[in-house]
Amino acid sequence: MKLHQLRYVREIARQNLNISQAAEILHTSQSGISKQIQLLEEELNLHVFERNGKRLTGVTESGKLILTLAERALREIENIKRVSEEFSQKETGSLTLATTHTQARYRLPSAVQAFIQRYPDVKLHIHQGNPTQVAEQVARGEADIGIATEVISSYDKLLCFPCYQWNRCIIAPHSHPLFNDLPLTLEKISQYPLITYDFTFTGGSVVNRVFAEAGLVPNVVLTAIDADVIKTYVNLGLGIGLLANIAFDPERDGGLGIIDASHLFPSSTTYLGLRRDVYLRGYMYELIQLLAPQFDRKAIDAGLQGTAINRICFEAV
Repeated sequence: MKLHQLRYVREIARQNLNISQAAEILHTSQSGISKQIQLLEEELNLHVFERNGKRLTGVTESGKLILTLAERALREIENIKRVSEEFSQKETGSLTLATTHTQARYRLPSAVQAFIQRYPDVKLHIHQGNPTQVAEQVARGEADIGIATEVISSYDKLLCFPCYQWNRCIIAPHSHPLFNDLPLTLEKISQYPLITYDFTFTGGSVVNRVFAEAGLVPNVVLTAIDADVIKTYVNLGLGIGLLANIAFDPERDGGLGIIDASHLFPSSTTYLGLRRDVYLRGYMYELIQLLAPQFDRKAIDAGLQGTAINRICFEAV
């Protein structure tokens, strides 16, 4: 049994049994992967995958166990490499951060700038996606740290630290009648075309629930996963915008006015997520503390070691 065979098995499963896609990601040939899987199955004297002719159609019961163990073994191999690098190359390495557009655009820049200045030889990669994609990238080990709202905290494989809380605002051109019709209510919002986040994104489910509980259906004419897209179409006069208050910049968004909506919606929490079985390099601790200064290394280690941290964490937010 060889490590690359385990990597092949894992990647085939990740790519929904598509060997050609797995081969492309692993920078090898489809025939090479097929041959190695055959050799592994012969050595184990069982089938990892179900087949219809040459086509893979599923994972066998024994294969599911092997995939779980292969994932664990490959993760520990990666941790061993990180231990070696931590003691031999403290100032070099790589770090992948998965996050949403709103976090990457409005919350992370100062922390990222400080990190790069402190560790110029660490390659930092930022992957953007919706909260579910962010959580899954971290869960699969494709990203070291995830920053997102709501969904990420529901993944059992992840240890999540609450970073900060935020709420929402309404934006519109300065001439919009809402500015002369305060206080803001859900009923008033429902009277106008609304441009907001996709309801599966950045706390959108909270918004959807609040309107539903009030017996109202907002007139949503456009949804987006990007706050800048929302502001663009609000500027065009297509509707009012409902977005995270951290995404409004008075200097950059001078053509728009803002109305606080925090009295209408419960606050949302942005979480920082890590795999529970990860070995953190020293510079990873520093990035976490730049993103969530309320957690020192002791608190992070306590969480990774299984110590109950939820009460402490939420008191720190």
